[in-house]
Amino acid sequence: MYLSDINHPNQLHGLSVNQLKQIACQIRDKHLQTVGVTGGHLGPGLGVVELTLGLYQTLDLDRDKVIWDVGHQAYPHKLITGRYKDFHTLRQKHGVAGYLKRCENTFDHFGAGHASTSISAALGMALARDIRGEKFKVAAIIGDGALTGGMALEAINHAGHLPRTNLLVVLNDNEMSISPNVGAIPRYLNKMRLSGPLQFLTDNIEEQFKQIPFVGESLSPELSRIKEGMKRLAVPKVGAVFEELGFTYMGPVDGHNIEELINTFHQAHQINGPVLVHVATVKGKGYEIAEKDQVGYHAQSPFNLSTGKAIPSNKPKPPSYSKVFAHTLVKLAEQNPKIIGITAAMATGTGLDKLQAKLPKQYIDVGIAEQHAVTLAAGLACEGIIPVVAIYSTFLQRAYDQIIHDVCIQNLPVFFCLDRAGIVGADGPTHQGMYDIAYLRCIPNIVLMAPKDEAELQRMVLTGINYNAGPIAMRFPRGSGYGVPLMEEGWEPLEIGKGEILRHGDDVLLLGYGTMVYPALQTAEILSEHGIEATVVNSRFSKPLDTEMILTLAEKIGRVVTLEEGCVSGGFGSAVVEALLDRDIVVPVKRIGIPDVLVDHAQPHESKVDLGLSSSQIADRILLMLFSQKTLPIMS
Repeated sequence: MYLSDINHPNQLHGLSVNQLKQIACQIRDKHLQTVGVTGGHLGPGLGVVELTLGLYQTLDLDRDKVIWDVGHQAYPHKLITGRYKDFHTLRQKHGVAGYLKRCENTFDHFGAGHASTSISAALGMALARDIRGEKFKVAAIIGDGALTGGMALEAINHAGHLPRTNLLVVLNDNEMSISPNVGAIPRYLNKMRLSGPLQFLTDNIEEQFKQIPFVGESLSPELSRIKEGMKRLAVPKVGAVFEELGFTYMGPVDGHNIEELINTFHQAHQINGPVLVHVATVKGKGYEIAEKDQVGYHAQSPFNLSTGKAIPSNKPKPPSYSKVFAHTLVKLAEQNPKIIGITAAMATGTGLDKLQAKLPKQYIDVGIAEQHAVTLAAGLACEGIIPVVAIYSTFLQRAYDQIIHDVCIQNLPVFFCLDRAGIVGADGPTHQGMYDIAYLRCIPNIVLMAPKDEAELQRMVLTGINYNAGPIAMRFPRGSGYGVPLMEEGWEPLEIGKGEILRHGDDVLLLGYGTMVYPALQTAEILSEHGIEATVVNSRFSKPLDTEMILTLAEKIGRVVTLEEGCVSGGFGSAVVEALLDRDIVVPVKRIGIPDVLVDHAQPHESKVDLGLSSSQIADRILLMLFSQKTLPIMS
């Protein structure tokens, strides 16, 4: 059988181990060929090929349910669940998503782009099954990195309290999240990887007792207690924590030995109650370059398979915002040992790996634990440290209570740096940074700012470091800057709550925030061609607003347009409208940003066109809404 012939995972049933090995090779080839062209996550999927085939051969996927944690490790799952023919569209607009989506495929039982959710979701499905009196298996597959997330431990705690609820948890242990794992749990798992398989030890004990003449058969009523006693002797080194929490522990199992995996999963399905199968895998398995550089090949832009090197862009790009942020932070941290950078398992993504390399004592990686990261920062701030919490906008959502309760209520000087704010592209709805303006703006005490370009980002990093009157947050986008000149040092901090006028005009006031400042300037140029002159303001701060400037200009000009790369509901534009209403200034206001929709995976420029956020589209909308007598054709 060929991989291209598989449209349903149950087609794996009855295949020999050798046939499954052939399918595994074909999965890796398709995976590599596709990601080499489209870009995407590489190492996670390559590491779970045999695990996926071994597990799925022991399940009836017309009934049983498999829940994948995060989802970027589920490319092999996608390839054997009817998406082979469309896999070349991976992460492209209208193509196969990079994560699991319930609406994409009937075998995607739970969508996820954030880590540590699988056990909770799987337990919910298992409980629903039992409530309805149904019979099917539920399996959650979670990486060892995701076990550092408190939610996974909460779910394990709950599941272990339910001895009659059948649930299989497969621990995919490759010693990595994106970067090498940190903390006591990964260290403990590493010790377990070096131990022998526990379940087979107890099975051998049973066989040995049965061989004792005149004794073996008569001991059968006591056999389970003997097995359990012998097992407990081994457990302190292997799986003790999981056993004590109420799980039956099996493993570690070689995650690339299909026969061993199949035998183990068959045994696991026979055990009542929650079971944890510990599978040891290699991230990037089968592609030597990815095995040697597991951090660099977690995900890749399009690359040459033979060399592993990224395909160069046609045009050289300016440095990314993340690199500029990291470089500036390192420079400031070299001068001030109180500055501590904090990441939640995203050192490379946030650029804090540069701080780790240069100043390791001023760097903390807490693992996939955003809640802990924020409250840890609050504790550091209590003691006079300057914590810089670098977390993607989408991931900081996971620590919302800690931002309010532990930082803002106590008015502690924590500096939040929100990378990937706005439209992020191919990762899709789970990773779009749409909501941070709205979800932070409503909290008392916090200051919110966003740079118009990478040079202003440098000044904002210094502003955030210097600000000690309470918490402050800076959002910035994914991708390259504009190529504006940068300074190596000598940056000047910004005055809190003050914007700048970039262009003067009497017909309409364009208030740009962050990434929408340059599009506002381009929009003003288009409007000028139609006889409409705009004042353009780089607002810089959404909280506090520069009300002195904004309200004065709004009252004078009489027409206001706000532009932001974030959700319109409760965002920067809403802040401007509230300020106008509070001062009884009644003028036409149009808010332009992300409407109340989920933005699917596509290239960022494609999403912006779909949302009407290109400069020409914005100009058309302004002409239609505020100057209807001078309309242009509206672009679709």
